Amino acid sequence: MAEPIAKNTGHEQWASRLGFLMAAVGSSVGLGNLWRFSAEAGQNGGGAFVLVYLLCVIFIGIPVLMSEFIIGRGSSAANAVKSVEDLAGQSGVSKNWSLLAWIGMIAAFMGMGFYSAVAGWVLAYILKFLMGAFNGQDANQIAAQFGELISSPKTVMPYFTVYIVLSVWLVSRGVNRGIEWASKFLMPLFFLLLLGLAIYSLVSGFGAQVEIDGKTVSASGYALTWLFSPDFSQINFSVVSRAMGQAFFSISVGLAIMITYGSYLKHGVNIPRAASFVALSDTGVALIAGVAIFPIVFAHNLPVASGAGLFFQTLPIALTGAPGGQVIGTAFFVLALFAAITSTVSLLEVSVAWVIESIGWARPKSAWILGVMVWLFGSITVFSQKFFTFLSGTASNFILPFSGLMVVLFVGWRLKKTILAKELEGTSPAVIMVLMFLVRFVAPVAVGAILISGILEKYFGTSLFG
Repeated sequence: MAEPIAKNTGHEQWASRLGFLMAAVGSSVGLGNLWRFSAEAGQNGGGAFVLVYLLCVIFIGIPVLMSEFIIGRGSSAANAVKSVEDLAGQSGVSKNWSLLAWIGMIAAFMGMGFYSAVAGWVLAYILKFLMGAFNGQDANQIAAQFGELISSPKTVMPYFTVYIVLSVWLVSRGVNRGIEWASKFLMPLFFLLLLGLAIYSLVSGFGAQVEIDGKTVSASGYALTWLFSPDFSQINFSVVSRAMGQAFFSISVGLAIMITYGSYLKHGVNIPRAASFVALSDTGVALIAGVAIFPIVFAHNLPVASGAGLFFQTLPIALTGAPGGQVIGTAFFVLALFAAITSTVSLLEVSVAWVIESIGWARPKSAWILGVMVWLFGSITVFSQKFFTFLSGTASNFILPFSGLMVVLFVGWRLKKTILAKELEGTSPAVIMVLMFLVRFVAPVAVGAILISGILEKYFGTSLFG
């Protein structure tokens, strides 16, 4: 395979195809992969939900992701806002389309604030497991530790601060020596840890028996059935809506991250293949994470919590007292830390790239000043759980879908065809025709439905899908 050809730009670029793919996968694989997807699947039809989700990734996620890569690489700019402005100018349409990048950049900045707060919890739990903080405690005491942590800003702030300093330091080192280096180092370790934990969970789960509906089965067997056995009777419009939302939010679209990462991408890398690899890798991680977590949970007859409670309460309860539980618990949270770091560096890079190119500051200065701003903003989420919930809900329900909708409308209906042809060079005409149909018609309808449904649920207590 030929090496990627350098773009005629004066800014940094990915040193290799592998580095770009690891960085993009690292951005999309986040903490939500480790708890949200599997809980959604198990509670919404198991394998049937997984099937619907995969279809949503293929028909919605990949087209939106591909569109962001096209915007990034199609311009000579090194930041999302200027990339859209440049392509809008070349296409003879209003530069106001850059609003999609501004919205994404602001959402990424806000996202790093509350995401770093959660990563601070992860750091705290690594130390808790290392020091045996859960040893000798019952389930209620272990669960209470999470509530005590998040309700104590003075306890969280040091972890939150250390995490932001680490993320800013990596971004300040540059695209190659910072982001790409960290991604190429951390992502292979992440995958090895994840596979190792999944194997451990399956082996230990097959040795544990649980009673389900009067039948005795292994915990692993039940977990695999719970996750993957299709129950099509549970599939309805609401489940389809949740699958669409999960597919959209899981792969870092709508945040201008992939536009920024695309701007560092050399020609010679096939964009549809790259988008497919990133989206399907993200899906694979979510599925394997379920295999790593739920046999342990079911082996101890624990209920499945949704969201962060699954990771910060249910999992520690299950592992405390288990053979090697302290080591396995530490490994789980180190895994989560790796997932968090590769995500937050991408969130910060969006703003840093804009400051470097628009204001002219050096990268270290840009990264550290923005890092202080993120720290100040994120501190509010540490001290106020209400603000944390409001911020995360606003971003996921409104900002990201709106930005993503603008992305596919711009690429599908406003971008000059010669630019599209250049960026999709090497892709067969038939594949291009299918992809552009998805970008122009299917993705806008689906993302618009996610946006409208979020508004209806938030303000009217109902859903577009019933």
